[in-house]
Amino acid sequence: MNDLLYGLITGLLFGFLLQKGRVLRYDKQLGGLLLKDMTIVKFMLSSILVAMVGTHLLVDLGVIRLSIKATILGANIGGGIIFGLGWGMLGYCPGTSAGALGEGRWDALFGISGMLLGAALYAEAFPGLKDTVLTWGNLGEITLPQVLGVNHWLVIIPLSVLILLLFRWFEKKGL
Repeated sequence: MNDLLYGLITGLLFGFLLQKGRVLRYDKQLGGLLLKDMTIVKFMLSSILVAMVGTHLLVDLGVIRLSIKATILGANIGGGIIFGLGWGMLGYCPGTSAGALGEGRWDALFGISGMLLGAALYAEAFPGLKDTVLTWGNLGEITLPQVLGVNHWLVIIPLSVLILLLFRWFEKKGL
């Protein structure tokens, strides 16, 4: 099976889970941004938890090899600000806007158009950015376990417990 087919299958599965988790709904997006409904946060943390454990398990079994990108503060902070502004203005993130369009919500086309325009502008600006913003605060290819000098499971297990405790707290608070 080729990589495109794997991408299609996982994309469809992810879209299905987004829809079933009701995170494509504008009211859920807005509730998450206002910290009044933690459905989006719980979905994201669940995804992180599964990916974190699954990826490192596959690494330990020798099935896959990690390819870590450099941590570049200028790029991460700038990209995070642009991403956050877009999400806040539209009420959808990239994945949920595609899913919302799939559900027939045409307002998502504004966000998708904005993402395509932003990607085109980034491609045009890239030559000027690659020697400036995209080098500011280059910390190299680091991970939290490397920074702490410990085995990755000594970070994953406590983080997993914290996420599960946070889920429990959200449920107690009705979030």
